[in-house]
Amino acid sequence: MRIFITGASGCIGHYLVETLIENTEHELFLMMRNPAKLKVPVDQRPGITVLTGDMRQINQFADVLKTIDTAILVATSWGDPQESYEINVEKTLETMSLLNVERCQQVIYFSTASILDRDNTPLKAAGDIGTDYVRTKYICHEKLSELAIFPKITTVFPTLVFGGSDTKPYSHISGGLSEVAKYIGIIRFLSADGSLHYIHAKDIAEVVRHLVDHPPGPHDVREIVIGNPAKTADEVVAEISAYLGKRQYFRIPLSMGLAKAIIKIFNIQMADWDRFCMDYRHFTYENPVTPSKFGLPDHYPSVSDVFRSAGVVPNP
Repeated sequence: MRIFITGASGCIGHYLVETLIENTEHELFLMMRNPAKLKVPVDQRPGITVLTGDMRQINQFADVLKTIDTAILVATSWGDPQESYEINVEKTLETMSLLNVERCQQVIYFSTASILDRDNTPLKAAGDIGTDYVRTKYICHEKLSELAIFPKITTVFPTLVFGGSDTKPYSHISGGLSEVAKYIGIIRFLSADGSLHYIHAKDIAEVVRHLVDHPPGPHDVREIVIGNPAKTADEVVAEISAYLGKRQYFRIPLSMGLAKAIIKIFNIQMADWDRFCMDYRHFTYENPVTPSKFGLPDHYPSVSDVFRSAGVVPNP
């Protein structure tokens, strides 16, 4: 099988490339702007081709894309509004349109769970007031049905993504775990109303590897939320505290009224999306999956596993 991958040099991309190299014999075409950023050895076996290029010039790989059996589209832009729209919408859709509909068996497209409501349907606020990243992901998702290859698209919606190591770039969230550990002495005594899912990039990669070899059938669900079971904010803080050896003697509830008063008193500037998230609070979804859903091991199922993977360990 010939697999075309964008975003190979990012956090998720590293874990994905690693598992596909080590556990499959598929022929891989890895497209990235700067191959020097990829720390996974690509000379471990034959059948791995690195393509240097930018999503904005994706048409230069039109001939290759016509020969691809599976496309995994991870690349995304977190930049300015114009770049985000160009990469996350226009060039992502163009990439899919360059595939041979007759030959290509599956497109695995990476969206984000942030564009979904609690019943897994599109969240209108994401398209109206979302950040540039969230809004463009929402727009692209809405346009997928216009593509000829739409029946073969499997959309994955990662929840909060952790991951990274000395040999892999850290996700945005994992990069901040050391700060959480630094202030856990205060955080452990606070209580907040909220819920979330999280997932490690290695577990995302294992789910995607399974989907590569076992594409959904014509009557199967082709939109998949990837995440561990939801936890409340208080449960997360309790697990972090226990992992770092910090006891919780009491908790002070943080009410929405108090939070809004603090914002007003200190004139804290918040975007519309930030205010929406503060009010929405429970970012939970139906039927989230992890590798165990497909009979594979979950590598980082707990909060302590996530902290340990980021190199954050309890002080002796």
